[in-house]
Amino acid sequence: MRTIIFLLLLISTGCFSGCEKSATGAKPELVTTSPIDTPPVNANLPTVPTLTPTPKTKETVKKDGLVELVKLDDTIKLDVRYATKNNFVGREIYKEARAFLQSPAAEAAVRIHQNLKKQNLGLVIFDGYRPLAATKLFWEVTPASKKKFVANPKNGSRHNRGCAVDLGLFDLETKENLEMPSGYDDFTERAAIDYASGTEQQRKNRAILRQAMEADGFKVYSAEWWHYDFQACPESRILDVQFSEIK
Repeated sequence: MRTIIFLLLLISTGCFSGCEKSATGAKPELVTTSPIDTPPVNANLPTVPTLTPTPKTKETVKKDGLVELVKLDDTIKLDVRYATKNNFVGREIYKEARAFLQSPAAEAAVRIHQNLKKQNLGLVIFDGYRPLAATKLFWEVTPASKKKFVANPKNGSRHNRGCAVDLGLFDLETKENLEMPSGYDDFTERAAIDYASGTEQQRKNRAILRQAMEADGFKVYSAEWWHYDFQACPESRILDVQFSEIK
């Protein structure tokens, strides 16, 4: 009897050893990664840089109809700061002190200017159409903390489309620019359209400008009291031609 039991134990031990060896030599199961551990699609792919829009040519400028403001009304005052060193870059950006807008925007600006004459006021233009090259420069020289004051050239700006204008008011008799809560291109909170400080007269001047502009198709940019976008702007028109090339 003892012999039989001993043989059974021996056989059992060999079976377990064989079974363990078989399990060890078997092909392991495929482990599936849990969805929560799965990296997002394209996570390891290199970032594709955003390309700057391809500017339109000189021929397109003529077709699309940029209009020089003073040719529509020579009583509009020009104070084109980027044709001087009196700007935030500190050097001349434009070779000529001229201001252009696409035709519908230009016509609206002239109407606004003429209506303001009833108050013995007029529009003074700081900037209109802006070549894309200038927008690129402004973006490059502006620190990150001030980027809201300049347009990102990867999308182009309404200035590049001839649909934005920087402007203020001037007195028709004295020819002097009216004071606002901040100067032009003041990259501080004072430039905001809802800035509550400054003198009462400065805030009144700002309000007169806003009311006149928004009554005829323009909308103010909240961070800059001087910047107005013409709302009927065709977004696809990106221009990068010098003023001398516009007839």
